Amino acid sequence: MTATREAVGAALAGRRIEAVVIGASAGGVDALVELLPALPPDFGPATVCILHVPADRESRLAELFAARLALPVREAVDKAPVEPGTVYFAGAGYHLSIEQDRVFSLSCEPPVHYARPAIDVLMESAADAYGAALAGILLTGANIDGAEGMQRIRQRGGLTIVQDPAGAQASAMPEGAIRLCAPHLVLPLSEIRALLPQLETT
Repeated sequence: MTATREAVGAALAGRRIEAVVIGASAGGVDALVELLPALPPDFGPATVCILHVPADRESRLAELFAARLALPVREAVDKAPVEPGTVYFAGAGYHLSIEQDRVFSLSCEPPVHYARPAIDVLMESAADAYGAALAGILLTGANIDGAEGMQRIRQRGGLTIVQDPAGAQASAMPEGAIRLCAPHLVLPLSEIRALLPQLETT
């Protein structure tokens, strides 16, 4: 599925994005390896990435992507402020959320959709903190985590972008979001990559 230039322009019109949240599960590392290097070194919004990480393993995602990106890359830390121009990754074993004063919060509440960290938890809290200044991107994954989070982003006026399920390694996650929230844009990964640097300039 490919959106027309007009559809992309309409979705971006008048938006000033301060934060981007990206969720993925099965196939997500490969998708982010393709996607995140598109971020220019002067990209202004904070970018927060969350993948389903097994609780019994230490996450190495920040370390992996620090070597690939021009922007600072960190694992999100409890009570730390969400800094512009920085790429964050959720660690293992804790839910990650963003408080109203735009600091990170970690919690040990029960898993959501069998996952902790869960995409819904991050996206719903980020939607409440950033409102229309948030862009949510949901990629490949094998369950429906993220659908309710994307719905909350849309309800709060944020921009919602979902990977075309036809090109996803696992289609359940983008399909669930499409059914629930009717995202603004459904795009192949290559077009999301091309769109990403535009999010702060519209």
